[in-house]
Amino acid sequence: MTTRRQVMKLAAFAASQTALMGAVRAEGGVYPGAAASSPLPFAQQTPMRIGAAALRVRDLGKMRTYYTDLLKFDTISADKTEVVLGVDGVALLHLIHRPDAPLEAQTTAGLFHTAFLMPSRADFARWLVHAALARTPFDGFADHHVSEASYLTDPEGNGIEVYSDRPPSAWTWTGDMVTMGTDQLDIDNIVAQTDTTRDQYHTAPKALRIGHMHLRVGDVARGRSFYEGLIGMEPTRLGRPGVAFLSSGRYHHHIGINTWQSAGSGPRNAQETGLAWFSLRIADDAVITDRKRRLAAAGLSGESIADGIAIADPWGTQVRLVKA
Repeated sequence: MTTRRQVMKLAAFAASQTALMGAVRAEGGVYPGAAASSPLPFAQQTPMRIGAAALRVRDLGKMRTYYTDLLKFDTISADKTEVVLGVDGVALLHLIHRPDAPLEAQTTAGLFHTAFLMPSRADFARWLVHAALARTPFDGFADHHVSEASYLTDPEGNGIEVYSDRPPSAWTWTGDMVTMGTDQLDIDNIVAQTDTTRDQYHTAPKALRIGHMHLRVGDVARGRSFYEGLIGMEPTRLGRPGVAFLSSGRYHHHIGINTWQSAGSGPRNAQETGLAWFSLRIADDAVITDRKRRLAAAGLSGESIADGIAIADPWGTQVRLVKA
């Protein structure tokens, strides 16, 4: 099979009902630009934004290789207990070695997917060709109106989204609610921006970051109470049963929560694989002080960490609020 045929195969899959339904499962089938002075995408210019994520993993070597090959991350640090991967010295993904950990069930609270945001559509195009030529298995693709996305699953069952945003000026808002959808992705139009006959994605773009985290929770109302009332995110898309999208600074969403597979779930088992923690970077010290006050008023003291505070959500996923 030639390289061109492999890319065409990816495009054909993206146009198929199988791929579309994979994306519907990934984002729920919800609803039918960065500032020129900043090298980072808009998602990283808001008062709060996603920093890093940490996964408990059984096979540290295999998982390190998977993410390094998939996204071309650099290894920032590594030992027998933890590998830290990132871009241009910025830590994005911590892999914590738990060789005897049971695999986390997909029906419990936990990670739905970690969403890696390409800085531009051209970067996304180069990455898609890279993944296609490497014959990377995909779960689905979708045009979400605000973004164009692909979905995968890592070797230990953790969901992944790799996506690029449309310019914020192209998003449609009705008051504080943004219009999103799950339509077929025009991969041909995306990869037309690059050479589909060879892999040109040799290193991760310097501005690649985690754009959002999507979580499985036991109850959406309770999740909103935590991520809105205590953490301070604002709702950007509501209305469909079992899901809510929340953000800071009118990004389409930094946090997604759903109960599609996990309704009624209780506390997570911290001995299992899956998401150990993720961080929210906060630009203003006063915001961190305010969040500490909110948590104390709710009877939640949290844990002091370098540059911030760590607090567990109602299902045991640790959220780290740290100074940007």
